[in-house]
Amino acid sequence: NAALAHYSPSNGSSWTLSASEMYLFDTGGQYLDGTTDITRTVHWGQPTPLQKEAYTRVLMGNLDLSRLVFPASTAGRTVESFARRALWDVGLNYGHGTGHGIGNFLSVHEWPVGFQSNNVPLEAGMFTSIEPGYYRDGEFGIRIEDVALVVEAQTESRERPFLTFEVVSLVPYDRNLIDLSLLSPEQIRYLNSYYERIRAQVGPELRRQRLEEAYGWLQESTEP
Repeated sequence: NAALAHYSPSNGSSWTLSASEMYLFDTGGQYLDGTTDITRTVHWGQPTPLQKEAYTRVLMGNLDLSRLVFPASTAGRTVESFARRALWDVGLNYGHGTGHGIGNFLSVHEWPVGFQSNNVPLEAGMFTSIEPGYYRDGEFGIRIEDVALVVEAQTESRERPFLTFEVVSLVPYDRNLIDLSLLSPEQIRYLNSYYERIRAQVGPELRRQRLEEAYGWLQESTEP
């Protein structure tokens, strides 16, 4: 069912999960101190070569946009193609927006922040989702969505303000679907740094709540 990017469940189309296919879950909640919107795609069995490559290229697009450094007041549509480039390289694409603004205890999809042509330029302090994907009709769907904060970047020249993204969604990606041979050294370094941050921030909280099974899963899922 996730092969449809905007699928809505019904009694006639419900599907029984199995370990032989991909599972996409788009999750979130609204809390007094913020709103979450996180999507992960997993495979509990043996993914096909196409599934693994497609997932890895979606991940590459997510990482490339998340670590991008760009001038202040740049329009989101100007940098949006960084999330698609790894897919475009092999003739793949996705038919939805790359991200949307997120309200604080307000709308999960909140205009005017995002990467569409009608969105305002990006400025420090804005929250947006970053969510490239790939969907193959009748077979499977992939989306990797993180919430990111626009922050000021530290550049060597410091001639004018530059911006980048700080990903605030602290959830590991599915190792079973990553083809490391496709990732660049820079992408791997960024991914390992992200995993270190997940361990440092989420690990102690799981221990505090005595969620040892979840803590063990977190450690295993964030190995370098």
